[in-house]
Amino acid sequence: MTDDLRDSVAAAARRLAAEGLLIGTAGNVSARAGARIAVTATGVVLSGCTPDEVTVVAEDGAVLEGDLVPTSELDLHLGIYATTSTAAVVHTHAPYSTAAACVLDELPVLHYQHLLLGGAIRVAPYATFGTTELARAVREALADRQAALMANHGSVAIGSSLEKAVDNALLLEWLATLHHRAAALGTPRALSDDEQVAVITAALQRNYGSTQENQ
Repeated sequence: MTDDLRDSVAAAARRLAAEGLLIGTAGNVSARAGARIAVTATGVVLSGCTPDEVTVVAEDGAVLEGDLVPTSELDLHLGIYATTSTAAVVHTHAPYSTAAACVLDELPVLHYQHLLLGGAIRVAPYATFGTTELARAVREALADRQAALMANHGSVAIGSSLEKAVDNALLLEWLATLHHRAAALGTPRALSDDEQVAVITAALQRNYGSTQENQ
């Protein structure tokens, strides 16, 4: 099972790099199975990440498998796992998400797809990478959300599976890109609270996002 987990984390890192969300060695990916957490190692060029460049740690950070030191953002990953039921964590320096994190206090809901992440995306206050302060700020920004921005740094997405966490990171980058393009045209028009509730109600009634057989 651990080998499969390391394979999956490496593959997710390569996919995110191919999508332009991970550049060089900047960013990290992890997933957990029970009490074991597989996380990309520090200094790895993520576009070519291999299973041998993924380290398995315990919930307290002790290395269980792998020859390489885990990412410098290990505390960020461990803190999220300790306080949520998420199965995976993706941290990127994606260009539009990072740009938004350099300007905004939150990424507002311009499009109903945004609600898949839980609502307006909070921006965690700036703190030096790899610190407990940053890890704490991100955990707070993630409350009731599937993603958060990190001021002047990047983004974090979580998910009920590694595939879902990757999807959430890609959606966040699309939403940040949308905001950037809308702002270039004028003042972005956010959906009101009532409009957001109506979207959620309609999605539940129509089983939105799931394939359905014709009756």
